[in-house]
Amino acid sequence: MEKTIKIEGMGCMNCVKHVSAALEKVEGVNKVNVSLDDGMAKVEGNDLNDQALANAVKEAGYTPVSVR
Repeated sequence: MEKTIKIEGMGCMNCVKHVSAALEKVEGVNKVNVSLDDGMAKVEGNDLNDQALANAVKEAGYTPVSVR
């Protein structure tokens, strides 16, 4: 299963590290790829929960715009 998250508020590579670390802690996540240029995160894993992914981004201090 793959999910794409549109994220607002990232401005540097430290932001990418924070979002990546937060998403990696979500249950079921196997792989995370965050792009600063696109403002997107691609997450791969099993039984991924949209709300849990959005909450992880919020807790890291950023705004999840959409999870698809």
